[in-house]
Order: sequence, then structure tokens, then C-alpha cells
Amino acid sequence: MAEVEVKDSGKDGKKGKQKKMKIHVDFTPMVDMNMLLITFFMFCTTLSKPQTMEISMPTNDKVTEEEQNKVKESEAITILLGDNDRVFYYLGQPKYEDYTSLVESSYGADGIRALLLDRNKTVVDKVKTLKERKKREEIDEVTYDSLMTEAKKTKGSPVVMIKAKLPDEETGSKGATYRNLVDALDEMIICSIGRYAIVDITEGDLFLMENYEKKGALSDQIDTSKLN
Repeated sequence: MAEVEVKDSGKDGKKGKQKKMKIHVDFTPMVDMNMLLITFFMFCTTLSKPQTMEISMPTNDKVTEEEQNKVKESEAITILLGDNDRVFYYLGQPKYEDYTSLVESSYGADGIRALLLDRNKTVVDKVKTLKERKKREEIDEVTYDSLMTEAKKTKGSPVVMIKAKLPDEETGSKGATYRNLVDALDEMIICSIGRYAIVDITEGDLFLMENYEKKGALSDQIDTSKLN
């Protein structure tokens, strides 16, 4: 509360002297009210959920290329991240004798995204329908997440393996960058790819890229025992 203290500055009861007024404001109730408001907003405010990305990282166990490619050939897509922001892909099993089986592409709508959207068309259509239903409030958040997970596991949807080339001091190769990997993972999200993983690159993959650069000149030197 505010209190007003009046002091008489007159001496010996003489009149005509102005009285001084001192105002004192008690802020204790205001502090209490602020604490109550802070507590109210803490309990009533919905905190934003962190946006996370689920990634399957490479295992520490040594896995041969044959074991990596156990998925159906019609579903498998392998993306190779090379030097200088270059990106390649091949479908199904690698064909070492045919350098044209490795296709150079790019990031974005005119590149690898077009391939993934075409191969994953069924899932993309399901995801689009679910988003529209959620927007119309036909399904709640829990149901939406459940149906979305199920949709991305649709039979026949592509399985994508992402392999990044590592730097090599002997050859002077800079390898793929962290940004290349993030760009590739962004394409997985944009194209609603439900099954994908980051896999260690193999000697066979490196051979494919080298043979591609030399327009198939290494095809006659293939030793498959060293490519696994």
C-alpha cells in the first residue's frame, strides 16, 4: 500500500511554513502478483517440441556389400556422396562391369528428389492424404503419428542406403562434406522415405565412381573379390 507521511517543517508553531509530504509505496503485493503470473504461465504454456530426425547410423561390425544388399533389388536405391558436392546413385545391385549403371545426379527437385518421389509415389500419396485429414481435424495427433509410421512402411516402398566418400590424404580426395549428408537426409524427409540408413562406403562403390570418371576404362580390370 501507499503511505503518505506529512512532516511539519514549521518551528515553534509558526504558521505560513509549507509542509513536506513523503510518499512511500509498498511493492510487496506487486512482487507476489508477478510470481503468481509467472507460475500461471509456466503451467499453462505449451512448450514447443524439438524437431528431431531419426537416423540409422552405421554399425561397428564389419558388413560385406553382399550383406548390405539383402533387400529386394527392385526396392534398393544406393546414393553415393562424392567429392565436390557430387552425388550419384544406382538401383538394385551394383553392376561393376557397366559404368553407366551409376548415374550422376544432383540435390533438389531436378535431381535425386525426382527419382525418390517417383519410386515412393504410393507412400507420398498416403502421407499427403493423412496431412489433409489432420488439417481438417479428422484425426488426432496420436492417430496421425501412428498412421504416418505405418504408411511409410508400405510394402514395396524403396529402401535407400546413403554412403559418403571419406577424405583420402594419399589421393588428395576431399570426400563428401557434412552438408552433403544433411542435404541427402533432407531429401529422405521431403520424399517421405521411411526406410533409409547411413552405410559405410565399400571398395566396390569407390570403384564404381572411379570407373564412371574414366568412362568404363577399368571394366576390364575388375576383381570382384576385392570389391566386397
